[in-house]
Amino acid sequence: MNKIRVIVVDDSALVRSLLTEIINRQPDMVCIGAASDPLVAREMIRSLNPDVITLDVEMPRMDGLDFLSRLMRLRPMPVVMVSTLTERGADVTLKALELGAVDFVAKPKIGVADGLKLLGAEITEKVRTAARARVHRLASASAQAAAPGAAGGTGAPAAAAAPLPLGRLSTEKLIFIGASTGGTEATREVLMKLPADAPAVLIAQHMPPGFTKSYAARLNDLCRIRVAEAVDGERVLPGHAYVAPGGMHLSVERSGANYVARVRDGEPVNRHKPSVEVLFESAARVAGRNALGVMLTGMGGDGARSMRTMRDAGSFNICQDEATCVVFGMPREAIQHGAADEVLPLAQIAPRLIERLRSTAGLATSRI
Repeated sequence: MNKIRVIVVDDSALVRSLLTEIINRQPDMVCIGAASDPLVAREMIRSLNPDVITLDVEMPRMDGLDFLSRLMRLRPMPVVMVSTLTERGADVTLKALELGAVDFVAKPKIGVADGLKLLGAEITEKVRTAARARVHRLASASAQAAAPGAAGGTGAPAAAAAPLPLGRLSTEKLIFIGASTGGTEATREVLMKLPADAPAVLIAQHMPPGFTKSYAARLNDLCRIRVAEAVDGERVLPGHAYVAPGGMHLSVERSGANYVARVRDGEPVNRHKPSVEVLFESAARVAGRNALGVMLTGMGGDGARSMRTMRDAGSFNICQDEATCVVFGMPREAIQHGAADEVLPLAQIAPRLIERLRSTAGLATSRI
């Protein structure tokens, strides 16, 4: 069996040593080099041709984001970011995912040696996932600027032309999104194409504590709908999206005529917290035919069974297709469970949701 060849890039000698040890303990991977900064890493990549690199966010001599941007333009390859669990670390990590990093691991601010050893299973799992991920070449800055609708000089993705309002069509409906590896950017693309009065959106994205608040704030700056971390007991409203806080489960309940969010601690489900399974199970139980389910890119099968339960309860479900997924695991599992009404490229998911909302409203009107 060919081992996954990994290069570790980190300015800390301790972290380089620990990550090298963690990787080399795995029977299916080997650390073929460890670089103290991006300039050294660049030469290693040229000579050793790794399958995956782990990259510290904050690096000397060349900023980690600058290095990642150049790498994804010139020689795209799977990258797992190693981030510090701080607000700045979260913001930089989200930018790295936008630039094309496959995933990230949050290293502790204190007790790094013990913390990284405890994270060993997560680190190696994400390296394995990255080795199978589909990566794309990042367009140059000039190409991005020349693209139709590009946001001049901001570096942020530009919003598409505003879709027509949905009005009363969105008041009873709810959209449920599940995602993991590659899902931060996939979810962004879906949300940015929704009108300001879209149905409420509830999102379970596999993400650790400390990152979801920054993620929601970033989405809120980019989208027409308002995006925030979900708060337990708050009313779920059209024109809003609710991101499950890292390390907590999100579900929906009915309170009289209203939907309300439930944010709870608890044991991981399918090894995840938040879990898509928990969110989608509540969608089937509470929303039924008023639910629209979306399964985006991600590793594993979290949410596949409950997405089928959603469909059995009358929901309309879309799974992202293999060609546009970073990792096709979660959509594939949902499709195999018979949970998908349609399988679509990422760019077509939001327009199809809007079309479905309009068509079902027309059917309801015709029956009156």
